[in-house]
Amino acid sequence: MVTVRIDGREKQYGEGTTYETIVKEYQPQYDNTIALVSSNGKIRELFKKVKKDCDVSFFTLRDSVGHKTYVRSAIMLLIKALRDVAGADHLQKVKVEFAIGPGYYCSVKGDVELDDALLRRLNQRMRELVDADLPVVKKSYPMQEAMEIFRRQKMKDKEKLFRYRRSSYVNIYCLDGFYDYYYGYMLPSTGYVKYFEVMPYEDGLMLLLPEQQAPNRLPVMEPREKLFQTLKKTDAWGRMMGIDTVGDLNDKICQGNFNDMILVQEALQERRIGEIAEDIVNRGGVKFVMIAGPSSSGKTTFSHRLSIQLRTYGLTPHPIALDDYFVNRQDTPKDENGEYNFECLEAIDLKQFNKDMTELLEGKTVELPSFNFKTGTREYRGNYKTLGPDDVLVIEGIHGLNDATSYALPNESKYKIYISALTSINIDEHNRIPTTDGRLLRRMVRDARTRGASAQRTIGMWSSVRKGEEQYIFPFQESADAMFNSVLIYELAVLKQYAEPLLFGINKGEPEYYEAKRLLKFLEYFVGVSSDDLPKNSICREFVGGSCFHV
Repeated sequence: MVTVRIDGREKQYGEGTTYETIVKEYQPQYDNTIALVSSNGKIRELFKKVKKDCDVSFFTLRDSVGHKTYVRSAIMLLIKALRDVAGADHLQKVKVEFAIGPGYYCSVKGDVELDDALLRRLNQRMRELVDADLPVVKKSYPMQEAMEIFRRQKMKDKEKLFRYRRSSYVNIYCLDGFYDYYYGYMLPSTGYVKYFEVMPYEDGLMLLLPEQQAPNRLPVMEPREKLFQTLKKTDAWGRMMGIDTVGDLNDKICQGNFNDMILVQEALQERRIGEIAEDIVNRGGVKFVMIAGPSSSGKTTFSHRLSIQLRTYGLTPHPIALDDYFVNRQDTPKDENGEYNFECLEAIDLKQFNKDMTELLEGKTVELPSFNFKTGTREYRGNYKTLGPDDVLVIEGIHGLNDATSYALPNESKYKIYISALTSINIDEHNRIPTTDGRLLRRMVRDARTRGASAQRTIGMWSSVRKGEEQYIFPFQESADAMFNSVLIYELAVLKQYAEPLLFGINKGEPEYYEAKRLLKFLEYFVGVSSDDLPKNSICREFVGGSCFHV
């Protein structure tokens, strides 16, 4: 017998009892499905067995790690069902490309037509698998045997990925004879994946799943055409460079092609920035270029590079950061937990911002502020501006697309740009890299360098940052006149060397430990490279340092 302590109470179970058996006793006490457990500080899947005395707590689908587990399990369910209804021999590739709100866009290549009849059969087959409550079996295989399994299933992307794994064994999941690899935890059976819908979207499929805050219902899928087209363009860039997955990236690095990769990627971004600048000039009458995007999107570097492009058309741009209009930290509003809410609109001194911008528009000379993030105060350092007839204000900040930010400025003179680091590279075809992971690593590296913040603090604040983005940024993204994807296909290989020491600094037992461990495992997939050869104007320099701009 083993002793299991839950909520301070001890109970005896036979050695070898699964965590799922224990969870079923406690599930009625929870509004949301329990997806995983923490056993003595280590996350365990529910099909794992209790082997010794332990302290156990639960993760539900409303927890971040639980929601990610649901998404992975639903993706495996989709791919298994698609192989069943279309025939595995007719499928050349099924790739989970990217997320569009609560939906996951998947491309399908092969001798298969994604018509209404197939979609009906696909949804029906997925429901049949859920009703059957089939087990998801996890087993550790020697690396060579694992590669042979995926070779038989024509999954060359996984073969390539595993070539760079240091371990001798790899964990593989099996669902009714279908084998797959997933980065992260899985649910114990198909019966847990109760809510889903597969629908046609552009030239592929969209897997609609519940959002983390409401795991027991499907949300409404809202088309986001501009975002989708931006992501598709980035995917096309990756294919042109021969980089679709982390395995492809590692191959390029090991073949000595890293410098060429940098030059091509930076040139593609510069061309896109030039296209946006040309559109601004052709629009006519633009005096305010409003740049907005979520945290760590590279807004500051982008605003400087866009300003240079505008200068080639004879304009005189003036980059301005909305962050410099933060109210003093002591005056920052607090959230429901009593923590400073730096993401809300009220964290900006809107009255002063609009006063300064209006006076600049009127031709007056204005001293612009700078915000000292270490002291938490706004400072004036003699930064005076006066606008002439060819001057343009390039204003960047998370609230830039919200007209409430610039309420005193004429709408017809604004050009809005949405920027984000929309990760396009996948770990492999079935394991996408969440955009938020790339941005979190960017912010962690930058905050440690410029603000003296630990990785623990950055991770601890991240949920609040994400909440602010959902509320104040994403609702406005489709109103932008242009979108720019700031992600660099090589950047995670560069960020790895900076992020790993920071993450290792988070100790077991800290609330942020699980996330740190997950990110460390994620970074293991990448072959690390030096930042020495990055151009001085690269967006990546905003985070690792060495930029030619004041960022």
